[in-house]
Amino acid sequence: MTADLVMAAATMTLAMGLLGMACAAEPAAETATVLASSSASASASATTQTQTQTLALQRVEVDGRHYDNGIGSSDAASQGTIRAALIKSRPVLRPGEVLEFVPGLIVTQHSGDGKANQYFLRGFNLDHGTDFATTVMGLPVNMPSHAHGQGYADLNFLIPELVERIDYRKGPYFARNGDFAAAGSADIDYLRELDAPFVSLTLGEGRYRRALAAGSTRVAEGVQLLGAVEAMGNDGPWRLPEDLNRRNLVLSLSGASGADRWRVGLMDYRADWTSTDQVPQRLIDAGSFNGRPFGRFDAIDPSDGGSTRRSSLSGEWSRDEGGRSTRVAAYAMAYRLSLYSNFTYAMERPDTGDQFAQKDDRQVYGFSASHARETTLAGLPARGEVGVQLRQDRARVGLFDTQARTTIGTTRDDQVRETLASVYGDLGVELTPWARTVIGLRADQARFRVDSLGNAMNSGSSRQTLASPKWSLVLGPWSRTEVFLNAGRGFHSNDARGVTARVDPRSGDPVDPVPGLVKAKGYELGVRSEIVPGLQSSLALWKLDFDSELVYVGDAGATEANRPSKRHGVEWNNRYVPLPWLLIDADLAWTQARFSDADPAGARIPNAVDKVASFGVTVRELGPWSASLQWRYLGSAPLIEDDSVRSRSSLTTNLRVSRRFGAKTELTLDVFNLLDRRVNDIEYFYESRLPGETLAVADLHVHPAEPRTLRVTLRRSF
Repeated sequence: MTADLVMAAATMTLAMGLLGMACAAEPAAETATVLASSSASASASATTQTQTQTLALQRVEVDGRHYDNGIGSSDAASQGTIRAALIKSRPVLRPGEVLEFVPGLIVTQHSGDGKANQYFLRGFNLDHGTDFATTVMGLPVNMPSHAHGQGYADLNFLIPELVERIDYRKGPYFARNGDFAAAGSADIDYLRELDAPFVSLTLGEGRYRRALAAGSTRVAEGVQLLGAVEAMGNDGPWRLPEDLNRRNLVLSLSGASGADRWRVGLMDYRADWTSTDQVPQRLIDAGSFNGRPFGRFDAIDPSDGGSTRRSSLSGEWSRDEGGRSTRVAAYAMAYRLSLYSNFTYAMERPDTGDQFAQKDDRQVYGFSASHARETTLAGLPARGEVGVQLRQDRARVGLFDTQARTTIGTTRDDQVRETLASVYGDLGVELTPWARTVIGLRADQARFRVDSLGNAMNSGSSRQTLASPKWSLVLGPWSRTEVFLNAGRGFHSNDARGVTARVDPRSGDPVDPVPGLVKAKGYELGVRSEIVPGLQSSLALWKLDFDSELVYVGDAGATEANRPSKRHGVEWNNRYVPLPWLLIDADLAWTQARFSDADPAGARIPNAVDKVASFGVTVRELGPWSASLQWRYLGSAPLIEDDSVRSRSSLTTNLRVSRRFGAKTELTLDVFNLLDRRVNDIEYFYESRLPGETLAVADLHVHPAEPRTLRVTLRRSF
């Protein structure tokens, strides 16, 4: 631990000591109630529950079953909670689309459904998760120094029926959030106990079939055992059957005794699939390839695809009593991925094709602990929290030339050890009955060690320490309206192989190593109001700047220069319950994303979507019937820096209709892309060369969204 990290830890310890000295007696009850909300950046599950129970402000919940975003519950207008009832009411085509309940976030797929999704938020093409940090049941999803891409976040192991809540935050304003959380984060928590055991069976087009069995039982006083088993298969609309096979197991043992709560969780997930990757528009326009018809749902390399496995064991313990809260958590994870892709077809290797394999085999270990207390500071109600976080990844990652999944050459093969140690603290103070502030500080130290098995010049070690201050001011409520001011620094880590690189693995040319941690700076002005009965609206104006950064490209095994960037935008989110059985959602987001330096290539950031919108109408339990209709709009984006080529916008409609038969049986119909619109999930612009072409061609490459797709689910409780 460097002197900077030691100093940060000592500073936070001293601050908590002063906080304790300031408390001559036990905090008054009203102190605990009013300041509970000032720690919204702390643990999202247990702490938020405490806040909801103790908040003294006059809250008006729009719909407590679906949202928990009421006045006094947040430190930012762009922070909130999604509950299980809302997740149940809408269909999701893929597990990762659960994140689309986060306002302004869009989830797509540019390859096989066993691969991590593509994420878009606040003008970021987040790729597979680079600047959006996600956890499930306390375990991190993002993978640093991943074989395919930095921050790779594969959510295909998620079981939506087990989700209890999603706590989301946007921007780098929260002390407890570190790596990959510059644009935002989401903590997905699983249920500890089910109302009743159930089984469900889903059948759909494209040979979609899914079976899920889940249940819970009390094994002792205050102790619950929950288990779920999922099996799923799908060929999809592709001419080359996807042959996706997914197996999933979740077990958790949890309990509560007095102020103590604990849980031990076991998860095991594995999948294998064949991919239909993006295809060039010129081939779709031609309508044929190698003497046979060719359409949007065809594949060029039939051997693309992959397999993956993720197994984890985790434990957590918390105690909340007397204005104090303590949490401890630890986890261990084993992860594997073999991914075969071919995006340029025959440009680099005309004789064998350009397929390459990315392989990742790692173990991940982590620990976190935090302590918070409510007290008074200089006579003012206050709440402080300090915490430590530690994560270590031990991985072997490689990039190989392949033909039909057979290795014919090695680009890189590395053993990586990456450790991130962090301390953080924040202090919330109620300045007046209508103003409170939260000041936070986070210190992170990353250590990188790479042993290159192919080129010793790319072996090495490095370390970097970064301090990230945070600040929030909440004013109000006045007429059930709050105003938020937020500012903070955040970061994402770079791939360890880029941090220690000295030569390009393909060309042998010298390269400069990249910084291990890349800083981001963000600001936000927001307002949230419930002044209209039944309507909750929030408006956020935000800005996020990234330092000049260099990015390790897993597809090439080398470092690619990227320029400093600046983004700003507006988000407007609305939840309206005009009648007890009717819920209306409307979310709009506009972003301007630009490179902040001067370059003749242009200032536009490729794939930075400028507009995102969603509108949903949900009818809940109108007799035995429930239904939901949702529109999702993904705007256009520049595909090259001079904005001369842009992607096309897309608008899709999804429908869910459910009917209960008695208290234990439910039948659900899901219709995706209801209007059967011809839209794309992703569009890129780059050079490729098809077999038979003499030269590479710069062209649009697309991966289509699925056509109208029907699925029927029968669920039976016991």
